[in-house]
Amino acid sequence: MPSETRAPWILKLLAMGGLLFLHLPILLIFLYAFTTEDRSYQFPPPGLTVKWFAVAWNRPDIWPPLWLSLKVAFLATALAVVLGTLAAAAMARARFFGRDAISLLVVLPIALPGIITGMSLRSAFAIMDVPFSTWTIVLGHATFCIVIVYNNAVARLRRLSGPLLEASADLGANGLQTFRHVILPNLGSALLAGGMLAFALSFDEVIVTTFTAGQQATLPIWMLEELVRPRQRPVTNVVAMVVFGATFLPILAAYYLTRGGEETAGGGK
Repeated sequence: MPSETRAPWILKLLAMGGLLFLHLPILLIFLYAFTTEDRSYQFPPPGLTVKWFAVAWNRPDIWPPLWLSLKVAFLATALAVVLGTLAAAAMARARFFGRDAISLLVVLPIALPGIITGMSLRSAFAIMDVPFSTWTIVLGHATFCIVIVYNNAVARLRRLSGPLLEASADLGANGLQTFRHVILPNLGSALLAGGMLAFALSFDEVIVTTFTAGQQATLPIWMLEELVRPRQRPVTNVVAMVVFGATFLPILAAYYLTRGGEETAGGGK
C-alpha cells in the first residue's frame, strides 16, 4: 500500500488563508453581537454583553419578518419537493427528443443571476396584473428551490437499479405500490436533503425577494434595511446569527444525509 503524500507547507498555508478569508467575516458578526457599543465597530470591542439578545427578542419589528421568512421557506420547499420530484421522475428514466434541452431549462434558474430572475418575475407579475403577496415571494423562491430538489432526486433515480423496478412489476406490484415500497425508500434521503437545502436557500434569499415582495419584508430584507439605516447594530448581528443557524444546520444535515450518495440506491439503504 503506497504511503500517504503530505501536502507541502505552502499549500497548507494557502488553504488556511482561504478558510480565514471565507469565515473571518462571519466570526466578526458573531463577535459584534456581544459588543457593548451599539453605534460603532471598534476593534477590539470595548466590552462584551449578552443584553442584545434580550433586546432583539423584545423588538416587535423583528417577529413579522421572521414569521414571513419561515412561512415562505416552508411553502417554497413543499412546492419544490413536489414539482422537483415529478420533473426528476420524468427526466431520469424517459428518453425523448429535446430531453437535454428541457433538462437545461429546468436547472437554468439556479445558474442565472438572482437579479435576472427577480426582474423577469416582476415583469411577469406586472403583465399578468398579479398583486404582490406571500405567494409571489413563494413562486420566486420556488424557481431555484425546484432545481435543488430536482438535482438530488434525478441523481438518485439514475442510480436506482432498473431490474429492481422490473422485479417489483414481476411480483405483481402496480405503479403506486412500486413507488411506495421501492422508489420512495430509496429516494427519501435525497428528497429530505434537497428539501433542507431548498429551505436554507429560501430562508436567506434577498435579491429575488426584493423584486417579488412588494411592501412586505422578510427577515433578510429587514436586515438589509437595518444595515442601511442602523438603529442598534448589535441587534442586526444577533438576527444574522439566527439566519446563519437556520441556514447552516439544514445544509449540514443535508451533507450527512447524502455523503454516502456514491453508493447505488437500493443497496441496503
